[in-house]
Amino acid sequence: MLKESKVENLVRNIVLPLIEPAGYELVDVEYQKEGNHWVLRLFIDHEEGIDLDDCQWVSNLVGEELDKADPIPQAYLLEVSSPGIERPLKNAKDFDRFKGKKVEIKLFSPKNNQKEYVGILLGIENSQVALMAGQVKILFNMDEIAKAKLVFDFN
Repeated sequence: MLKESKVENLVRNIVLPLIEPAGYELVDVEYQKEGNHWVLRLFIDHEEGIDLDDCQWVSNLVGEELDKADPIPQAYLLEVSSPGIERPLKNAKDFDRFKGKKVEIKLFSPKNNQKEYVGILLGIENSQVALMAGQVKILFNMDEIAKAKLVFDFN
């Protein structure tokens, strides 16, 4: 059986050329066992947002191509959805695109005795993620970040 990361990479390589020409972004690919079933979950986004019709269209398009390419040896469920309002930030492009937004960053190891930071994203500076946490500007190397996501402020 292929390792999950290899499956995710294979799927990403199949999906990207299909959806990018239509203006969709592949935010994330997850492949995991849930109960007795394997689930392949694609998170997509678009400048104009994502609705159920977008998810259905991408699911049909991608599902057919995945069936042809058959990159996954076992049966699985395909789910296509929006990343939601607290979407993950995965790469430098995301960190630049969402500058000025409130974000949460979780680190692999503590920095200044802290593993979690919430603040306003300043973008990428000298290949580092810049965050304004209160009155303090903090820089993170990409390889220090375990997870990062937008934070929706209900106020």
